Amino acid sequence: MTVDSLGILGQSIWDMTFLGNAPWQWISLGGAILGAMVLGKILAVFVDSQADKLEAREGYVVTGKVLRCVENPLLLILLSAAMYAAVWFMNFQYVDDGGETQNLLPVWLKFTQMMLALGVGWCIYRMVDIVEHFLLHLTGKTQSQLDDQLVPLIRKTLRIIVVIMLGLFIAQNIFHWNIGTLLAGLGLGGLAFALAAKDMLSNIFGSITIFADRAFQIGDRVNIDGQDGVVEAVGFRSTKLRTMVGHVVTVPNSVVANTTVINIAARPYLKRSFDVGVTYDTSPKKLQRAIEILREMCQAREKNLVPDQKSRVYFTDFGPSSININVTYWFCPVEWEEFLVFNHDFNMELLSRFNAEGIEFAFPSQTLYLKNDSETDTDDD
Repeated sequence: MTVDSLGILGQSIWDMTFLGNAPWQWISLGGAILGAMVLGKILAVFVDSQADKLEAREGYVVTGKVLRCVENPLLLILLSAAMYAAVWFMNFQYVDDGGETQNLLPVWLKFTQMMLALGVGWCIYRMVDIVEHFLLHLTGKTQSQLDDQLVPLIRKTLRIIVVIMLGLFIAQNIFHWNIGTLLAGLGLGGLAFALAAKDMLSNIFGSITIFADRAFQIGDRVNIDGQDGVVEAVGFRSTKLRTMVGHVVTVPNSVVANTTVINIAARPYLKRSFDVGVTYDTSPKKLQRAIEILREMCQAREKNLVPDQKSRVYFTDFGPSSININVTYWFCPVEWEEFLVFNHDFNMELLSRFNAEGIEFAFPSQTLYLKNDSETDTDDD
């Protein structure tokens, strides 16, 4: 093939068109898109480095977070700009095989506008992190950990709202759908959905009640609907408890909102009330001594007992197999391990002192009386 034939072939290829555009136009479009992607990557790296520097400086944390919000969406925004610039050098009208003129410009513009809307919407979606930052700053000033659990729920809700609003904006302003008719249709279907999802909705309203009442917070030991455990998480649908045996129990928030919640962690003291039983052959003098010993033991431990609640030791009743002395005291602080140690020491001293005084503990027993008939029955004549 001669040089002239190669030149003619190259010229013919250069003059060819596809969808009404010459090769140089397609190359220009590809170059614009590639340039937008490269520029977007460069700007993303630059913005990321600047965000790191600002977040490391006191007082510029929010500014750094704002830069992070635009870091990734920049690529979509630049791509939409490159595609919009293609309107100036691309031909969007062409004649198809049937001889009819097709115009792709409206479709191209809608696609470009949609990409721009997605880029801006992505920025707003990321801006929710800034709202979360301020909410965490506010909840950090409170002692309740339930507020900290509320922040992720608010973040998820705001992001869902942003996504829905973005979808409605694109549908109405770019594709020109009739949103009113669409929402009316969704309303009929939404009624059926609401009836089917009433349990889910009741759980959501239950979570609102939990956060409003603040009956407990994360880390509290509670008893909910017979489930005794430590609150690990509170979500939109359920509350998770870690029971004393290590199991994770998921309680629907509708149940939490409509049942009695016992906050064990909120108690100011631990109460112990028990009976000390002595045998029935115990003399009144020894019984009085037993009461004195118990009162002395309570008085010696007043530093671990609630000052406003005086310990009580009284001879209460005659049991089936013992004479009962009731002992009641209120222990603080509310630490279960310390409470067990306190009771252990109390019981050991009680056992030692009763043994030293010769006071016997009673135990369940029964006395049987058997009647022995001395007369024998004889048969009647």
